Amino acid sequence: MTEEKDYKVRIEAYLPQALEAPGKMPSTLLDAMTYSLMAGGKRVRPVLTLAVADMLESKASSKPEVLDLAAAVEMIHTYSLIHDDLPAMDDDVLRRGKATNHVVYGEAMAILAGDALLTRAFELMGRSYAKDTYPAEQKLRAWAYLSSCAGASGMVGGQVLDIESEDKESLLEEIIELQTLKTARLIQAGIVGVAELLGASEKVLKSLEDFGLYLGQAFQIQDDILDVVAEEAKLGKSTGKDQDHNKGTFVTLLGLQGAGEKLAEVWQKLDLSLKQLREEGLETAFLENYVDLLRQRTY
Repeated sequence: MTEEKDYKVRIEAYLPQALEAPGKMPSTLLDAMTYSLMAGGKRVRPVLTLAVADMLESKASSKPEVLDLAAAVEMIHTYSLIHDDLPAMDDDVLRRGKATNHVVYGEAMAILAGDALLTRAFELMGRSYAKDTYPAEQKLRAWAYLSSCAGASGMVGGQVLDIESEDKESLLEEIIELQTLKTARLIQAGIVGVAELLGASEKVLKSLEDFGLYLGQAFQIQDDILDVVAEEAKLGKSTGKDQDHNKGTFVTLLGLQGAGEKLAEVWQKLDLSLKQLREEGLETAFLENYVDLLRQRTY
């Protein structure tokens, strides 16, 4: 079985190639895009995209269309982080252990670098359209799914709800909706998107959507807990930001103990989604190991 580090090495090697757009771009813009895209991080979304591809089809993760989708998801994620750190939003100065993009390149260039990464993501998805590895209909479904996860009914919508949650007493359902859109949808984008690309069955697509949803929720509840208890040096970003902005989180609503209990419920739902995938005859060992590693996450 391919290990997480193998997928991570593969996507790290592919991202600089994926960033090379046809035609010449201003060097400062490329520098700003590269600075954030290659700043490291866990690469959760592209790693899971490649892993699900191999789960569905042997050695699919090495195919250009799959790699382009994985890179596109990571570019969209990185653009969202650049914009999230801007003074008009979270006004943060630390990301992945480094100065945030606008601190290094200025606000205007950071906005444009984020815009360029988002646009490049869809360039990548489109450049493989003429290849015949997978039917055009499947490529279009993957493209459409990625778009919905990234846009107003996905991650951007979640960012809006995040801003509106400041200085407001939120209900649990509102927090779940916020975090589903802001975090889970972009995890779903890669794993369901690649399943669409490979022509997976409706049952498999539904189980993967569930897996992405609950993985995103688990990741976010952990983030909310770590924002309170983790050491800033280990976390790689500023801690206590949610409290500073009076944002509604699982911790502010439920307390640390309540958030931990909610997290335990989500683990059970994650395990059920994996069981459903196994019942469809799929080998889920990688995803199971990944979930186990996430359970042990401390930063």
